[in-house]
Amino acid sequence: MVCHSFQSSYHQNQIVALGRGMAMAKPSLVRSELPPMAPNLSPESFKGLSSSPPSRQRDLVFVVNPRGANGRTGKEWKQLLPYLRSRLDKECNICESLTSGPCHAIDITREAIREGADAVIAVGGDGTLHEVVNGFFWAGKPVASHAIEPTHSTALGLIPLGTGSDFARTFGWKNDPHEAIERISRGVRSRIDVGVISGESEEQHYFINVADIHLSAKAGFYASRYKRFGNLCYVIGALQAFMGHHNQDLRIKVSVNEGDWEKCPQVTALCIGNAKYFGGGMKITPNAEPRSGNLELVILQNFKWYDFILKLHKLYNGTHLSVKNVSSRSVLSIEVEDISGKGGVFIQSDGEHLGFLPRKISVLPAAIEMIC
Repeated sequence: MVCHSFQSSYHQNQIVALGRGMAMAKPSLVRSELPPMAPNLSPESFKGLSSSPPSRQRDLVFVVNPRGANGRTGKEWKQLLPYLRSRLDKECNICESLTSGPCHAIDITREAIREGADAVIAVGGDGTLHEVVNGFFWAGKPVASHAIEPTHSTALGLIPLGTGSDFARTFGWKNDPHEAIERISRGVRSRIDVGVISGESEEQHYFINVADIHLSAKAGFYASRYKRFGNLCYVIGALQAFMGHHNQDLRIKVSVNEGDWEKCPQVTALCIGNAKYFGGGMKITPNAEPRSGNLELVILQNFKWYDFILKLHKLYNGTHLSVKNVSSRSVLSIEVEDISGKGGVFIQSDGEHLGFLPRKISVLPAAIEMIC
């Protein structure tokens, strides 16, 4: 694989060839805005993807948001580079790709997969990981390599930097980039599930961690404004979200095989987990497992502001499922509508604001290979 300086009409990407003896070229990359996605995407779309034996030198693309965590990600990445080179240079071709704005990591990832990269490594927090995951898909299907045999599969990797990663906690990974580099060096892969969210326009959005609706999504929307305060941003966002908050009646249709519509009165928050944690370490969907082929649905109903203060420790340690007005179940998909007539019910995934209800959330089993 040649390490390119990818560029688009939308963003300018800086990419540096760190592997020895690598040629440089500058092809043009037109940013692929997601068109309306193919409806009824099924798990069968992902059959046939399997890992290929590692080549003599693996081609790794590291996607870095240098402005992440108030610029701390970029600084920590520069400090980490010498160790990464010394550890991986002999066995890998290393490409560093710095993002220049929102959605740029999606473009970088798609181009890297099309060029036949062995792995795309998200460097940073959950936001960068979220964009990289979305870059694995286009037009309702996995992005495929143009240069490698059809059985080749680009893996997803993660180096948590900056404020850390809620997704990494599900695997028990420390917020330690050196430990992450050791995982990448070993190159052990495991297939993981991905969640997909579709709206009335049929456009689809992918998530790897947790999607959530109403209060928690509103808190995440506000928290994004205070990232400069680190994990304290979640507390500030929650306080702001509580101001003027009202529990609302929702209608849901849960599917394991095929379900019926049911009313959920006075919903405070509804969370759908592919993994366990969100909001800076809150174990909101404690039974979720990214390799289970299912999502975990957790619904909080009729909570008052003081319930969160009194039960916050349970939300963080994952014991809240025994609390009154909290329910949980395993699902393949769920459709959610607002029937209160008030509107404006927020939805987000992996901390990214996606708009408002109605939405359908489904699981794509074993959709991506991840370096574990």
